[in-house]
Amino acid sequence: MFDKILIANRGEIALRIQRACRELGIKTVAVHSEADKDAKYVKLADESVCIGPAPSGQSYLNIPAVISAAEVTDAEAIHPGYGFLSENADFAERVEQSGFVFIGPRAETIRLMGDKVSAKDMMKKAGVPCVPGSDGALPDNPAEIIRIAKKIGYPVIIKAAGGGGGRGMRVVHTEAALISSVNMTKAEAQAAFNNPVVYMEKFLEQPRHIEIQVMADQHGNAIYLGERDCSMQRRHQKVLEEAPAPGISTRLRDKIGQRCADACKRINYRGAGTFEFLYENNEFYFIEMNTRVQVEHPVTEMITGVDIVQEQIRVAYGEKLRLRQKDIQFRGHAIECRINAEDPYTFVPSPGRISTFHMPGGPGIRVDTHAYQNYVVPSHYDSMIGKLIAFGDNREQAIARMDIALSEMAVEGIKTNIALHRDLMNDAAFQLGETSIHYLENKLGISSK
Repeated sequence: MFDKILIANRGEIALRIQRACRELGIKTVAVHSEADKDAKYVKLADESVCIGPAPSGQSYLNIPAVISAAEVTDAEAIHPGYGFLSENADFAERVEQSGFVFIGPRAETIRLMGDKVSAKDMMKKAGVPCVPGSDGALPDNPAEIIRIAKKIGYPVIIKAAGGGGGRGMRVVHTEAALISSVNMTKAEAQAAFNNPVVYMEKFLEQPRHIEIQVMADQHGNAIYLGERDCSMQRRHQKVLEEAPAPGISTRLRDKIGQRCADACKRINYRGAGTFEFLYENNEFYFIEMNTRVQVEHPVTEMITGVDIVQEQIRVAYGEKLRLRQKDIQFRGHAIECRINAEDPYTFVPSPGRISTFHMPGGPGIRVDTHAYQNYVVPSHYDSMIGKLIAFGDNREQAIARMDIALSEMAVEGIKTNIALHRDLMNDAAFQLGETSIHYLENKLGISSK
């Protein structure tokens, strides 16, 4: 096994990876910006290296600085976590070229699945169902674009091939608005992703967001670890997640899960990954693949008993998957609430010093957080300060335990979204498992743009 791993990330995921390493007997190197010098995971690491000032572009996104930190500490591998450089193919390539192991897929796989057009094309070949669309990049000919839209049927959505995080997409309801919308999305895609290519898909009116967790090794083995429902979101950003997804039959889960595992084998995938789908009228439609560990991985860990981060490390070291599909047993239900330093209803970030910090406990409760009393939440990064996970024998028990845990949770000195999560636990539609990706925005009366 690796002797030492550098963790190229911050926040709760840095601490999560560190804990997995410590359990495996692996030393850790924490890289950090000047703003994070007093972070819990920095203090707990075997070694730490400051890689730059607070802005992420000068620290956590600074590839030469991260590589140099690995070199001076004699690390053997680099775990990118999620966000930042985790799906940057150039970074993965540089890591391997510099003599380190990248704990994730190969660079060519990240490139393949990072481009939404090539990813969708590959999934079709692998038999994974996709949203009806343009079958590739839109042409420059306006008449041809209009013809494609008519064939798909309005409303349609224009998406940037290199997009992500909810950016680079525009819904079109009429032919009159089509060409101008395509041109605007192309311009935005060029500016944001340095890639003007866009494609078109059918816009589903009330879909749910369901994703399939997979794990694969470099020896041709791949398994799926069930599905998660991530429909509660605003502006394409997830707020809470749960596993398994309400109302999905075992037969349908196994069918779509096996197709995802087979697709992993087809593209020679290595490591943890997630296939994201829109789900409507008992049909799955592939939208993208995340080639990294997900924020919401704990709910899958809770219902399967599989430590996804440790499996990432084992696979990166070259080991075969220790589990076969028949070994995966699903038990109970888990819900995760993302605890953010923000106003619960306007979502305006609320950085600053935490004066009171009390975390809940009890049966089935897990807290993943890097925060503590007197911790200063910096203004430079994502507002998430932790994740609260509740597990129960069934969904009703998981909701009840989450509601109790939220009522016990105390974070003062900054604003958090705890009140919103308590509201959602008592929301009738959520309790019935009948919420689409538009539900929260409609409930709060906010725009998806």
